[in-house]
Amino acid sequence: MEPLLPPRKAHPLGCHNPRVPDRVAMDAIFFVLRTGCQWGALDATGICSHSSAHRRFIEWIEAGAFREFWRRGLLAYDEFIGIDWSWLAMDGAMSKAPLGGKKTGPNPTDRAKRGAKRSLLTEASGVPVGVAVAGANRNDFKMARETIESIPVERPHPSGRKPQGMCLDKGYDYAEVPALLKEFGFTAHIRPRGEEAREIKKEAGRRARRWVVERSHSWMNRFRGILIRWSKRADTYLALLHLACGVITWRAAGLLG
Repeated sequence: MEPLLPPRKAHPLGCHNPRVPDRVAMDAIFFVLRTGCQWGALDATGICSHSSAHRRFIEWIEAGAFREFWRRGLLAYDEFIGIDWSWLAMDGAMSKAPLGGKKTGPNPTDRAKRGAKRSLLTEASGVPVGVAVAGANRNDFKMARETIESIPVERPHPSGRKPQGMCLDKGYDYAEVPALLKEFGFTAHIRPRGEEAREIKKEAGRRARRWVVERSHSWMNRFRGILIRWSKRADTYLALLHLACGVITWRAAGLLG
């Protein structure tokens, strides 16, 4: 992470209190991501003050450090394991957003309380390669383009010998979705929930494809800072998602404990 961080900004008066080390600030940010605690609760942890940690968090968002952390993780994963572009899966997951803010909306499954939705795109092994954020009332298929365009690494061009399948559930069964996937070179595979499992039982050797994105959502929910969205700003919430995706990707590459 350290090479991605911007240089220290000069103080307008030329002097100030000693700056909290970047490693300590990163520890505090990860603590918030992992536990879901409020920023103000950092004062009781002894890591550093919440103001220092949050100020550094905003600086690093503006520098694009968290998205770059995820992007480089994907490059490392591709080098050591290999991104499997042959089958991708996309799905949305809703979360509570008690404080509201941009890109939140009434959750239709939670009595119209404020909520957010994250749309996740994974490669065949479940490593996240795309993510987007919207209000909980936004349909999954309407987030498809934004999710695909969020892929931070170069995607190989699909061909007849090496097609790229896109596995989706019934929530994407709309006329514009196949046209959108064709625009990006994907082969659409849209099935209702349970249909794929029933067909696999009939044919020995068949492998389920779409479940990996649901497992990846489960991985992300272990980061309690994104399980419930406490950020009013959409960019800070997205930055936490990028950090979580980066941690998952670096771990999948075997380069992070």
